[in-house]
Amino acid sequence: MISNRISEWFYLYNKDIYHFLVYYIGSNDVEDLVQEVFIRAIKGFDTYQEKSSPKTWLFSIARHVGIDEIRKRKRLSVKQMIRFWDDQTDKATPEEILQLNENNRLLYQAVQSLKANYRDVIILRGIKELSVSETASILNWTENKVRITYHRALKILQKSEGGFSL
Repeated sequence: MISNRISEWFYLYNKDIYHFLVYYIGSNDVEDLVQEVFIRAIKGFDTYQEKSSPKTWLFSIARHVGIDEIRKRKRLSVKQMIRFWDDQTDKATPEEILQLNENNRLLYQAVQSLKANYRDVIILRGIKELSVSETASILNWTENKVRITYHRALKILQKSEGGFSL
């Protein structure tokens, strides 16, 4: 029963969770984190109260997985971080590098430069196109806070180098 529902949710939402984590973490290497989200969903299924949609609940779990991963990465020494990024760029083919659209790269950099609250709301509302209520549920905010924070984050993105609007 539980495994069937989680399997169905995985089929429906794994790509959304993957894209969210790519933006949240700043790395394409998030497959293990996507699996971690669904493992936590299985372990915590009895806590799912169906007050929100499964998608909202899973995004909330993904956000916590992302926070944990960021904390884990921050604990790495600077030398390990430099080596990690060098390894990643060494693996990229010239074609993969060229595929990175300049605008997407600039948008990505602009989003990553935002403070955490702004980045969270931009990724969920602007990039993943979740509703205000879904975003509020994931972030455990009021809907009004989501609207205000999103508006402020958009203003900052519009003033950035690329003048982005979502």
